[in-house]
Amino acid sequence: MKIAVIGTGYVGLVTAAGLAEFGHAVVGADKAADKIERIARGELPIYEPGLEELLKSNLKRGNLTFSEDLDKTIRASDVIFVCVGTPQGEDGSADMSQIEEVSRQIAENLNGYKVVVEKSTVPVKTSSWIKRTITLYKKSDIHFDIASNPEFLREGSAVPDFLRPDRIIIGVETERARDILVKIYENAKDRLLITNIDTAELIKHASNSFLAMKISYINLMANLCEKTEADIEQVAKGMGLDPRIGNLFLKAGLGFGGSCFPKDLKALIKIGEDLGVDMSLLKETDRINAERSKLFLEKIKKALWILKDKKIAILGLAFKPDTDDIREAPSIKLIANLLNEGAVLRLYDPKAQNNMKELYPEDKTRIQYCRTPYKAANGANALLLCTEWKEFIDLDLKKVKNLMDNPIIVDGRNIFNPAEVRKIGFEYYSIGRN
Repeated sequence: MKIAVIGTGYVGLVTAAGLAEFGHAVVGADKAADKIERIARGELPIYEPGLEELLKSNLKRGNLTFSEDLDKTIRASDVIFVCVGTPQGEDGSADMSQIEEVSRQIAENLNGYKVVVEKSTVPVKTSSWIKRTITLYKKSDIHFDIASNPEFLREGSAVPDFLRPDRIIIGVETERARDILVKIYENAKDRLLITNIDTAELIKHASNSFLAMKISYINLMANLCEKTEADIEQVAKGMGLDPRIGNLFLKAGLGFGGSCFPKDLKALIKIGEDLGVDMSLLKETDRINAERSKLFLEKIKKALWILKDKKIAILGLAFKPDTDDIREAPSIKLIANLLNEGAVLRLYDPKAQNNMKELYPEDKTRIQYCRTPYKAANGANALLLCTEWKEFIDLDLKKVKNLMDNPIIVDGRNIFNPAEVRKIGFEYYSIGRN
């Protein structure tokens, strides 16, 4: 099967390498020539565990190549996976200009039957626009099919998510397209769910918005716990034992971030409103999540009173562990709030520091990026935990205490056991626990 993957961002790279691992001949295409050159050498523009090894092994085998020539790539392919960006506007709507551009380019190079597969996260009914665009601009009466195959990749575990998925959603309108996609995913055919295209497009937004709602719900419960003697960890454990609920995404903390949950939640709200559906439930989910940074700042003030000129160490800048992604990361708003209060910040993250430097350049008077968590803690009046990296879970807390001017920890991810940390001598604040 000759497969083209158009777009070499996060989704495109994982998709191209994963399909090549399945044994297909895959060409990853992108109009950014310098980016393609680096990837073709095995150099990744992102950090994702296992992806570099997967990329290099398939480049070496020869069934994965990369090209800046989109026209040639389209003409040579049987199946085209569209993995370009759909950035979000302020009202939650998706910018579909890259999807439209690729659709026109496919139309202009349509030299035989092809299946065009939406892989990017798109609003329901997007397939109709892609089909219309290709039909309008194609130069001959060649047949093609549109399909939807939404991605469910979790940053930090995207490679196993692709290679060993819990489900593969395929939305099609013809048997021919269905048979081709079933063949592509032959090694995981027992996990296929085949639907119409509208259903497949909606499943991605519906799934992520539900998980976001689950996170906001447990954070709302954490707020209740802090007003009582209840422990949110035990509340979540008790809830999770119910098989109808399950224990996943019941972790109280700073809220959700990243490129999927905030974007997909707002997108589904916009989609529903455009269709005349009351989306109040999802709006409240978004509001609760946005409130988390404010509540966390109040905890820091409770610990330090005045933040002006206080030295504060922040451990964790990525929105979750095992990624360098800071999109919609809680740390961004936290840094802004602390700088507005006049605090002096010492920042550390194992992978995300370079990305954060683009938003907040190093400033020796207010912002310093440190090489280790211990360097960040040295002389600090408080230590904030914003991402649950294993490196932080394994910290030598006695060493941290001796380095700090004031042994105060404000834990936004409930990494530590309160009793054990307080026994060492820390003043400890966490989420939904007393």
